[in-house]
Amino acid sequence: MKIGFYAGSFDPFTNGHLHVVRQSSKLFDKVIIGIGINSNKNRRFDSEIMKKAIEKVLAREGLTNVSVITYSKLSVDIANELNANFLIRGIRNGMDYDYEENIALINEELSNLDTIYVRSGKYGAISSSMIVEFLSYGKDVSNLIPKEIYDAIK
Repeated sequence: MKIGFYAGSFDPFTNGHLHVVRQSSKLFDKVIIGIGINSNKNRRFDSEIMKKAIEKVLAREGLTNVSVITYSKLSVDIANELNANFLIRGIRNGMDYDYEENIALINEELSNLDTIYVRSGKYGAISSSMIVEFLSYGKDVSNLIPKEIYDAIK
């Protein structure tokens, strides 16, 4: 069984993240979305609320081979515990690629797990930070994030 592990803060989960999940679900028998909890960083949205909202998105989309977990370990350690074959990373542009490639090299050295990059497609301009900033100015972001996420964070 081919298992892909898609780690991130997903703070919040965007349409770009969803695009990566949709594409990944076609490539792998099982995809696990891992919401990383880093005690050194403050989350903007509660991880359990985000997990439940993402699960609702997956159910609506019919993505039955995708599940969501929260974790507080190194991504490569939890990926190995879950018997993942690959790490999945979404990329929006060349800057993302350069950043992700450095991390991929280290992750491969630590875990022997290779990284698969999936483009964010037409959602490449969307970032979680951008969503948060727009929300702070009272802007409508309902077209940039799945409805279930919007309902959970508004």
